[in-house]
Amino acid sequence: MAYTEIHPIKSTLGKALAYICNPEKTDEKILISSFGCAHETADIEFEFTLAQTKMRKGDNLAHHLIQAFDPGETTPEQAHEIGKKLADIATGGKYEYVLTTHIDKGHIHNHVIFCAANFIDRTKYVSNIKSLYQIRNANDRLCKEYELSTIIPRKAQGFGQIEYTNESGQRVTRTAEKWAKSRGEYNAELRGVSWKAQLRESIDRYISLSSDFDDFLRRMEDDGFTVKRAKYHSYKLPNADEKTRFTGGPSLGPEYTDERIMERIAGLVKAPRPKKQFQQSYDGSINLITRIEECVKAQESEWYANKVLVKNLKIAANTTNYLTENNLILDWQLKGKIDEVATADDQAREALIQLESRVNDMGLLIKNIETYQRLKPVHDRYQQADNKDAFRRQHESELILFEAARNALRAAQGEDGKLPNPNTLRAEYAALDKEKNTLKAEHAKIKNKVKQLSTLRKNIDTIIGSSWQDIEPEKGKNQTVDL
Repeated sequence: MAYTEIHPIKSTLGKALAYICNPEKTDEKILISSFGCAHETADIEFEFTLAQTKMRKGDNLAHHLIQAFDPGETTPEQAHEIGKKLADIATGGKYEYVLTTHIDKGHIHNHVIFCAANFIDRTKYVSNIKSLYQIRNANDRLCKEYELSTIIPRKAQGFGQIEYTNESGQRVTRTAEKWAKSRGEYNAELRGVSWKAQLRESIDRYISLSSDFDDFLRRMEDDGFTVKRAKYHSYKLPNADEKTRFTGGPSLGPEYTDERIMERIAGLVKAPRPKKQFQQSYDGSINLITRIEECVKAQESEWYANKVLVKNLKIAANTTNYLTENNLILDWQLKGKIDEVATADDQAREALIQLESRVNDMGLLIKNIETYQRLKPVHDRYQQADNKDAFRRQHESELILFEAARNALRAAQGEDGKLPNPNTLRAEYAALDKEKNTLKAEHAKIKNKVKQLSTLRKNIDTIIGSSWQDIEPEKGKNQTVDL
């Protein structure tokens, strides 16, 4: 499972790049990649791109994307490969970036710092909730591709809205805000290591035992909890280290504020209905015997049998309808359609990869040509300067960028030594970019068909068994019908 977050860099860009490129963290700089720049000169290349930005909105110099993996789930090389794919998706081949993989902590994690302005149309990157979700969705897709665990989206957690009783005793609904669980906390609860969940359970227990709020606080302290007595009380678990923060009130949920705890102790409001969870201790361990007995008991009940029956009937009905509507009645028809769509998926993916590579290469070519043309007057003055050392010290950044662009363009020069016209290249780039977006949409439709057929095949396996897939289709029976 990979967790992602992104932060803006408004100053100290050089220090941030130096930190992520630390040799001790990146296996002596082996785990470093870049796009559109060299990691050694990324700060001045970012600044050059930012200086030409048309839209000067905001003061962000760059954005820092972090991708962290669970301990032991991946290798440094694989993590770097996944990080590069995520960086390419997030930047779309239009932003210079530096990617590093750190292996100095207990978990492998990637750092991507990309310029806040792109070098194609000179506009700033818009970082908001939408772009963050796009990055996280791309991250989840990559995790599935590499068979890593994924984070359950916030929407699926049911944290979008909360229902509570107001001062008038009415039940009202509002959007969850600060107290809503983060992706990381939610998955920590699933793994049984969430200290916030342990605090909630403990508070619920002490509320049921206490006669008033002072008694509640005393009982917690007697059992080893640390209580911070202030205007709003907060708590620590027993044996928590000094670095652990005190937590209480809104960060635990609306049912755990001082006022609500007092109301619950006095019996003015009902306690929140507890969710069925694994029985666990403060070290996060789960009583497996108890959990197995609960599952066996549930599956022996008539309610469980009826639920399974209804679910299977729905699956059978939906599967039958799909097969009938798409004229996939016989086994060889379905097998042929599965093979056909799988082949189309492979072809579309390969075509998209090649087209994206062409678009990225052309974007870099445009960048290098424009950099070369903008800075050539500086280089010409350097050649004519009487004191070249003094001139270079004064214009070192411009000369470094010019020389890097010149070296990159040597392979692109024609036999006459002339460079392609950047305006012509931009028109070509726009056409290719449009073609890429069209191909992406087509590939998305094919991937949806692959997903549908995969689900269909699993449903049939569940209903009649998987032996139908072992039967060879009759010769000549390879006709298929479009979905």
